[in-house]
Amino acid sequence: MKTIKGPAIFLAQFAGDQPPFNSLAAICQWAADKGFKGVQLPSNDARLFDLALAAESQTYCDEVTGSAAEHGIVITELSTHLQGQLVAVHPVYDTLFDAFAPESLRGKPAERQTWAVQQLKLAAKASRRLGLQAHATFSGALLWPFLYPWPQRPAGLVEEGFAELGQRWRPILDAFDEQGVDLCYEIHPGEDLHDGATFERFLAAVDQHPRCHILYDPSHFVLQALDYLAFLDIYGERVKMFHVKDAELNGNGRSGVYGGYQDWLQRPGRFRSLGDGQVDFKAIFSRLAAMDFDGWAVLEWECCLKHPEDGASEGAAFIRDHIIRVTEKAFDDFAGAATDRGRNRAILGL
Repeated sequence: MKTIKGPAIFLAQFAGDQPPFNSLAAICQWAADKGFKGVQLPSNDARLFDLALAAESQTYCDEVTGSAAEHGIVITELSTHLQGQLVAVHPVYDTLFDAFAPESLRGKPAERQTWAVQQLKLAAKASRRLGLQAHATFSGALLWPFLYPWPQRPAGLVEEGFAELGQRWRPILDAFDEQGVDLCYEIHPGEDLHDGATFERFLAAVDQHPRCHILYDPSHFVLQALDYLAFLDIYGERVKMFHVKDAELNGNGRSGVYGGYQDWLQRPGRFRSLGDGQVDFKAIFSRLAAMDFDGWAVLEWECCLKHPEDGASEGAAFIRDHIIRVTEKAFDDFAGAATDRGRNRAILGL
């Protein structure tokens, strides 16, 4: 068995224009002071990272890893969540998702999609230069407006949507394969890959691609009333990344899973700081340890109540206390004995 690495923190929710959140060196020192050992970098934030340069320059990548190491920090993975979202966008969301692209591409969905694909391919090269094994992204969505079967979906609509999604992602997956890096889709509402059934559809559409994997975040399953422990039992072999994020779902007489168009504070399902929600992290860490998961436990902080500084401080300690240092020998080894086939047959009466 392997011991999970951590704690680490995803920096997307913390990067900003004010120190210590506006440079890689400063934010790494901040993370180290909080008790983190690794950081997951959003590749779209130029304040922290230059994706295009990283894809082409080993010297730059060595400088990035060296700068982090000066503060006792490891780069755990890169993320292209926002760029991945733009690989597949239903036109109804064009205006909203334009904010994820450079200003020059807004209002140009075809050019925006081409840019997003290129961003993913750059991320594959950059991940390899950084010596990383996995990469985080979103799948995007063509079918999300048709999630609820009303009006009735015409026959073949879902199949056509996943066929197109697979066609768009297959060259990207091949690019990651060329670099020896796993591409991990965060299973997330708003994406066509939002539960196990949709992941299976996508996996079939990309012919069971060996680089198609999962970023496991139990908070998104709580908000769907999905069994997040059974999910690990079913898809554990494809889980290569782990976001440690808490959530709660408290349905009432006014609204439930769908949320009633309410904001995060009022909706029954909402994200919480670690330990404040309903996720059974002891069970999750136990399952991951038994599965030989050797990736990082990465805090993704999102909470509508608690201050992010407190969420980060508490989160580092929470993850550290939940990581199971796995045993190197069976607890009952003292009662064992060397294999003796003759004795075994005698015990069996043979």
